[in-house]
Amino acid sequence: MHNLTQPRAVERLVAGQPTSDGAGVKLTRVLPHTLQQRLDPFLMLDAFGSDQANDYIAGFPDHPHRGFETITYMLEGRVRHRDSAGHEGLLQSGGVQWMTAGRGVIHSELPEQEEGRMEGFQLWLNLPARNKLCEPWYRDIPSSEIPQWEGEGMVVRVIAGEHRGVAGAVQREHTEPLYLDVHLPPGARFEQTLPDSHNAFVYVYRGAVRFDSGCSVPRQRMAILANTPGSDGVRLKAGEEGARLLLIAGRPLGEPIAQYGPFVMNTQAELMQAVRDFQSGRLA
Repeated sequence: MHNLTQPRAVERLVAGQPTSDGAGVKLTRVLPHTLQQRLDPFLMLDAFGSDQANDYIAGFPDHPHRGFETITYMLEGRVRHRDSAGHEGLLQSGGVQWMTAGRGVIHSELPEQEEGRMEGFQLWLNLPARNKLCEPWYRDIPSSEIPQWEGEGMVVRVIAGEHRGVAGAVQREHTEPLYLDVHLPPGARFEQTLPDSHNAFVYVYRGAVRFDSGCSVPRQRMAILANTPGSDGVRLKAGEEGARLLLIAGRPLGEPIAQYGPFVMNTQAELMQAVRDFQSGRLA
């Protein structure tokens, strides 16, 4: 254990908003755009999960992105994605697709299943102003290539950042994202070091957890963690059913955020240029 001396408290709990996106895919917007400044550099987190094909089958046909990164993590299901930069892949259970839209891509995500469960998350991570128009980049990370820390009955999947010396599948210099999928048996204690300057949140998607400060977080709630000067990390304990949760943290960019749908820039003028580029076929 890291023996944290000042673990973070929970600032507040947030219940996600049911919505639909793409061609009618039902999802829960866990991190809405009203929290973008508070949780900078993260712009959005959607959770999706259904056994009903009608909730997901239409998928996300061609749509543009510019100025940020999308991280799609599939717990269960199969989705084929293609983009205008010539990338194509099949995202399957336990896998991650990490896409840097940069100056622009046209992208589609369509289910390759007609029945069964589809469940997962999509996180939007901002890019610093100087990188917003970079070349698009993309990586498929199958489940077998996501590093894991295992011990004391726990499994910690390290998608980005580091946990107990296990480096994640992806590292980012400017935003220093931490993205952990944590599986805890009943009553297990979990710790993670974190700089006090990073914005951080926990989303519980199975079971429940309790923080050292006494705050309990039930299933399908996001806990925004307080940015207390001198705090050194996160400590929590699983409830009697155990728990599964995402712990996500990153270094804030502290830059203006201008968003219009799938474009995230720093100024209204840059947004208008993105729309013009898309309409004239120059985005990607």
